[in-house]
Amino acid sequence: MDTPLTELPPGEPTLRLIAMPADCSYTGDVFGGWIMSQVDLAGSVPACQRAKGRVATVAVNAFTFRQPLFTGDLVSFYAHIVKTGRTSITVNVEVYAQRNPENLICVKVTEATLTYVAVSNERKPRPLPPL
Repeated sequence: MDTPLTELPPGEPTLRLIAMPADCSYTGDVFGGWIMSQVDLAGSVPACQRAKGRVATVAVNAFTFRQPLFTGDLVSFYAHIVKTGRTSITVNVEVYAQRNPENLICVKVTEATLTYVAVSNERKPRPLPPL
C-alpha cells in the first residue's frame, strides 16, 4: 500500500467527482468498471483538445488499481498527454481520492495509460492538426 498524502498533486484536475452509493458494491467499494469509465472520460479531455475534435479510444495500454475507492471519496483525475503520433494521442491518467474530512488524507488509487485516435465526422482516422 502507498503512503497516504496530505494533498493533491499540483495543477487542476481534469475531472472531479464524488463516489456515490450507486457506484459501489454492497460493501461500499467502488466498482472497477466505474473507475475505468471515468478514467476514459478524463483521458479523452486532453485528447479532444489536442485533436481539436472527436476522438475514439483504441487501447487501454496499462491500468493499475493501487487502492480501493469508497462511497463519499472525493475523486480527482489528472490527465496529461505523453505522446502523439500522426493520428494517435497517448494519455496518462492518475486518480487520487480524498477521504476522512476531519483528518484529511489523500491516496493515489489508480493510474492508467490510454490511446485515442482522432476521427472525422465519418468516424475514420484523421491526422492531428498542427500545434
